[in-house]
Amino acid sequence: MTGLELSRAYYETFGLPMLHSFPHLLPLVAAGLTGSGSECFGYDDEVSRDHDFEPGFCLFLPDEETVSRRDAFLLERAYAALPREFMGFTRPLMQPVGGARHGVLRIADFFTDKTGSPDGHLSAAQWLSLPDSVLAESVNGEIFYDGPGLVTGIRTRLAFYPEDIRRKKLAGSLLLMAQSGQYNYARCLRHGETGAAQLAVCEFVQHTLHVLFLLNRAYQPYYKWSFRALRALPRLALEAELLEYLLTTDNSGALAGDKQDVMEGIAADVIDELQRQRLTQAVCTDLEKHAYSVQDGIADSAVRNLHILAAV
Repeated sequence: MTGLELSRAYYETFGLPMLHSFPHLLPLVAAGLTGSGSECFGYDDEVSRDHDFEPGFCLFLPDEETVSRRDAFLLERAYAALPREFMGFTRPLMQPVGGARHGVLRIADFFTDKTGSPDGHLSAAQWLSLPDSVLAESVNGEIFYDGPGLVTGIRTRLAFYPEDIRRKKLAGSLLLMAQSGQYNYARCLRHGETGAAQLAVCEFVQHTLHVLFLLNRAYQPYYKWSFRALRALPRLALEAELLEYLLTTDNSGALAGDKQDVMEGIAADVIDELQRQRLTQAVCTDLEKHAYSVQDGIADSAVRNLHILAAV
């Protein structure tokens, strides 16, 4: 059983009946599982159950004018009184590091913590500066019930980057892919700097991962889940095996040439996808030229004229 399945079962067994005991609040709240933790992404397994894994759900409340502090307190007490054991799992007494992940939360507090905005309306500067991983945590998981539709509406606004922001982020990562994989890797090896060459590989993999998620219109989650998430994407998922190969082989002898070929092959696949999505007007194998072409297509001149690495 996954954490999401456990959460939904716990909500349906105990949470929903609890909410029905507050009939005046039922139309005003939302419930689900979203936020931090592998279970919110569906990535949990036996290993991840060693911490912060419990039967529970999030209960989202609107502002104090709509649901008073007293009603929020009564809901907190009711949630705390729910059975601690369910389907062989126990809710711990101590909160996880970083604070409560389940229980009663104000909608504005949750989204402000994740994005800096209480309602999902972000400025261009906020979109450019927020990491993919925190945005992923704001829209992952599942909402089981949403009486007023507020949480669902915010999640819809935050579902993915506006197109100009996607292009800006793509342009920066494409440029760094070019510098690290198509240029600096071989140069580092010719200098005899094998450590620097491996750093170039790591840079190439890191920025390629970001590009692949952007091309799939998906937020890249926290790094430890990136490869798992990549394998589930609809396009370019097979690049995961090639990127793992780059990270797990050394840079000596024939392997060095092979790794350079692999990076060029990945670059070619990315260029094909850029062209398929009509994101670039460049016609060449040089990712740097494609990076600037992607940036040239940004409609908002204020975003377009920022440094190409402004969103990296």
